[in-house]
Amino acid sequence: MRSRQTRALVALNAGLLVVLALVTAVPRAGAQAEVRRPPGTYTLVGGEPAAGNANAVYVLDASNRELIVLRWNNPNNQLEGVGYRDLRADAIAEPNR
Repeated sequence: MRSRQTRALVALNAGLLVVLALVTAVPRAGAQAEVRRPPGTYTLVGGEPAAGNANAVYVLDASNRELIVLRWNNPNNQLEGVGYRDLRADAIAEPNR
């Protein structure tokens, strides 16, 4: 009885090792690839968005060329994202601007 349990545990461990080897050997998916993103350099500016009556905070990340707009949601007591712009893509789309 004891040797049957030992063989079963050895077989289970061998199977788990095979699964572990397969998981580590499979290449990462494109979305999981490590992206080298430089640390941000942020500038915050308050203002009024074109739509809505609440004030907004514009967050500019100059290093990564991104702009997001946040506004305060009073009932939920949290910041919510209103907009996002990829300034690098905008500069490519309209280079003379």
